[in-house]
Amino acid sequence: MNDNVPMWSIGEPRLLAGATRGGQASRVSWQQHRALHGDLPALSLSTYEELASATGLLGRGGAGFPVARKLAALPRRGTYAVVVNGSESEPLSAKDRILMRVAPHLVIDGALGIAAAVRARKVIISVHDPAAAASLTEAVRERPDTRRVRIDLRPNRFVAGEARAVIRGASGGPGLPHGRRTLPSDDGVDGRATFLSNAETFAQLALLARLGTAGYAEHGVAEEPGTSLLTVTGAVRSPGVIEVPNGIPLAVVLEAVAASPDAAILMGGYHGTWIPAGSSPSLSRPALRRDGLSFGAGVVAVLSDETCPLGEVEHVARWLAGESAGQCGPCVFGLPAIVQDLGRALAGDKTGCADLQRHAGLVTGRGACAHPDGVARFVTSSVQRFGADLDLHLRHRGCRRPVLGQLATGPVSAPPSLVRHRSAS
Repeated sequence: MNDNVPMWSIGEPRLLAGATRGGQASRVSWQQHRALHGDLPALSLSTYEELASATGLLGRGGAGFPVARKLAALPRRGTYAVVVNGSESEPLSAKDRILMRVAPHLVIDGALGIAAAVRARKVIISVHDPAAAASLTEAVRERPDTRRVRIDLRPNRFVAGEARAVIRGASGGPGLPHGRRTLPSDDGVDGRATFLSNAETFAQLALLARLGTAGYAEHGVAEEPGTSLLTVTGAVRSPGVIEVPNGIPLAVVLEAVAASPDAAILMGGYHGTWIPAGSSPSLSRPALRRDGLSFGAGVVAVLSDETCPLGEVEHVARWLAGESAGQCGPCVFGLPAIVQDLGRALAGDKTGCADLQRHAGLVTGRGACAHPDGVARFVTSSVQRFGADLDLHLRHRGCRRPVLGQLATGPVSAPPSLVRHRSAS
């Protein structure tokens, strides 16, 4: 397992159960998985819908879409394919690749359980991380029920993790969004009905099928039972992937990773939102949504006051603009214009701010996929969050702080580390 990312849990682990032996990160084999979790029960589609609805299960890929509604949208005559989106193109996130590396059987369980319930012919797991693909491939060989499972190792680009890009790649095309606002349940693999969700979502379904509503709700809070995986990165002493009970206060997570309570926090990744200064929201998707925030891809990115925050944002925005599919005007022309506007503002040009807002307005809602909207939202929300820093740049053509690269534009990694389990207390 190369470029190891430290992982641990706050409270009892579920997704990461068994992934530590002798204090070291360890892949859970088929035999170990069955000893931990037991056999997966055979459930009908209606039963999966009922379980997902009763627990309010939301997708773990970023959009937080209700899983029960996705299941209800599938045709009752049968579904062609089940697709696991394990691509994790968000550069700040490591949770899905770690999950697939150490607990591949939970992901496969969830996919096979849904495939049986919807009578799908194919199960396709799309992944960008070679180590995760190797772990999944080994898992397929270990178990007797994976004849229909295919592992697709795809090139890694930011937009390649978008659902329609994954569907297009699984159908033999390029891993890019095709621009049509269609749902996988209507227009999926090979143009046929498909159930697609994120890798962690399938692992959650595997747990839910075994535990039932009451057992699943023993962790988390009433409005969002269960646990979630977070990737904590940036200016923290202990970066890594953490399994947490849903609803845990952000302050508890920051204390666990030895981050400053006054640090700036980006929640959800580069299509996510900045946490207001001094606040410690409950880390549940419904609670964050009520506050106008986003759980997104489960990223908690921390900026210290030693770096120039808007310089960090400009670096990321320039990278995001280069990651576009290049298929529509908002990406080809709009995103570079927004980056240029931000650079002018940081150099002291006051007209750059007005131009940035104008270009962001022209981009929003007009792209072939969600990427232009996400980038525009990231940049404009950053300018609002760091208004005092922007004033320094406009007055003095800079804030005299270096850009330390605390917001990464490559895979999150850290030196090999022990796997730690920390109690909620």
